[in-house]
Amino acid sequence: MPRPDRFRLGAGWVGAGAVAATGAVSALLLIVGGYDPFEAAGAALGGAFGSADAFLSVTLVRSIPLMLTGLAVAFAFRAGVWNIGAEGQLLAGAIAAAWVGLVGRALPAWLLLPMLLALAAFAGALWALVPALMKVRLGVGEVITTLLMSFVAIELTAFVVRGPLQEPRGVFPQTEAIAAGARLPALVPGTRLHLGVVLAVVAAVAVAWLFRQTKLGFRMRAVGASPEAARMAGKIDTGPVTLVAFLGSGALAGLAGGVQVAGVTYALYEGYSPGWGYTAIAVALLAALDPLWVLATALLFGALEAGAAAMQRDAGIPAVWAVAVQALLILAVLALDQMRRRANAGSAGV
Repeated sequence: MPRPDRFRLGAGWVGAGAVAATGAVSALLLIVGGYDPFEAAGAALGGAFGSADAFLSVTLVRSIPLMLTGLAVAFAFRAGVWNIGAEGQLLAGAIAAAWVGLVGRALPAWLLLPMLLALAAFAGALWALVPALMKVRLGVGEVITTLLMSFVAIELTAFVVRGPLQEPRGVFPQTEAIAAGARLPALVPGTRLHLGVVLAVVAAVAVAWLFRQTKLGFRMRAVGASPEAARMAGKIDTGPVTLVAFLGSGALAGLAGGVQVAGVTYALYEGYSPGWGYTAIAVALLAALDPLWVLATALLFGALEAGAAAMQRDAGIPAVWAVAVQALLILAVLALDQMRRRANAGSAGV
């Protein structure tokens, strides 16, 4: 006899449990390593939230690319498309943004900046089109193809910053600074926080609305839950839905690359991304693929990055501990999500 639904564990508990478990394990590992976990936590919190400038100029700014790439991953995963290539799609968007910002110097800002962001999103979608067509037309699994496309994007970035887009002196593997009219304006005067955070929030709200209020969103969720059931019972053509999931995900990741170029670096250089596209997978999973919760989990990962330097400076703890905490979070999410699924299957009498 199935138990009432109120006894079924929700996906939200996975995120809360993962954070709690990661905190406990991290504290234990710090003690074993000879560090004071309370001192480490205080330093990390101070570095991420200790002042208005730390929060706005460091934590929030570091969270913006994770918000957009996290949305990109959640958008695809909700439709059952395992897009592991947000990293490459972000780099494609960054290349397009840098190019527009360099060649469009004569254009007015009201035209140049929207063009930069639009072409960055288009480039990300275009980068996702190859694995999308291989999936829809040839049945090739997207995990490998999207991942391999990321390696191609990394090498393409290295090529353009050492070749056609390299700065005029030819000394450094980077581009010249983009035009002033191609830069996102500051959101709070006196800080590094830029308009990109508003774009990320708007994108999250738009994706949430699409999933919850539109026929397309319903089809994507249905295909993500069971492609065969969606095809047989729902009469849903899964091919177009899969294509939309790929292209929408790629566009969001490409937009992340464009926002980072236009809002933070103002240039493109070799080794541009520290792995935003891969961290985005953890961001999306921790948010249970909920677009609005992606904003919160991205902020958490941004705070970890912002607090890492403070931990090293104030508590003498190597900054790589933040990377270890991120890895622990991923493992905790996967483990607890599997436990949740088994518990729910048991509660339903399966």
